[in-house]
Amino acid sequence: MNRETEIIKKRYNRASAFYDIMEAPMEAMALKSWRIDAMKELEGKVLEIGVGTGKNIEYYPDSLEITAIDFSEKMLEKAKKQASLHNKKVDLLLMDAEHMDFANDTFDTVFTTCVFCSVPNPVNGLLEIMRVCKPGGKIVMIEHVRSEKKVLGVIMDVLNPLVVNLYGANINRKTLENINKAGYSKVEVTNLFKDIVKKIVIYNEK
Repeated sequence: MNRETEIIKKRYNRASAFYDIMEAPMEAMALKSWRIDAMKELEGKVLEIGVGTGKNIEYYPDSLEITAIDFSEKMLEKAKKQASLHNKKVDLLLMDAEHMDFANDTFDTVFTTCVFCSVPNPVNGLLEIMRVCKPGGKIVMIEHVRSEKKVLGVIMDVLNPLVVNLYGANINRKTLENINKAGYSKVEVTNLFKDIVKKIVIYNEK
């Protein structure tokens, strides 16, 4: 794990104490329903990257074999409690999204929810997903990105250093550009909230 990743990891360890409280308004408004909708796309052997405090765990389909990773020990501790609370069988592992300890072509579906705002080198993380996802597999993402609206985009750029220093997330990531840089070509995008929150489905054609 490089120095930049260690810094972000420490911020998430610190934020784990108040993370769920901070996200509660967004969860109540729409994020919970978006998470549940994303679960409908999962099939086969599944990997969740950035499980965080385990908000998705309650909605995991019982019929699937699911592995979930996070690079924050404190976040993972909370995820383990969620798995126990909801009696969900999931393999929870401490792991960096940019350097995953899985063999090539391991998973049928990979999914993320609000994760690539905090991966220090997002293109590297996306290339790792391509490596561990089977040919013909699917990547399902719910991600917030920088708005292309002129004024709003500038505001997000100005606020970004404050948010990054608070808990490690970038609010001005250009995730669709990063997906293109990683070499994915078959990508479906649905705007969930204006042009800021998107559902992205990638078909892995490597």
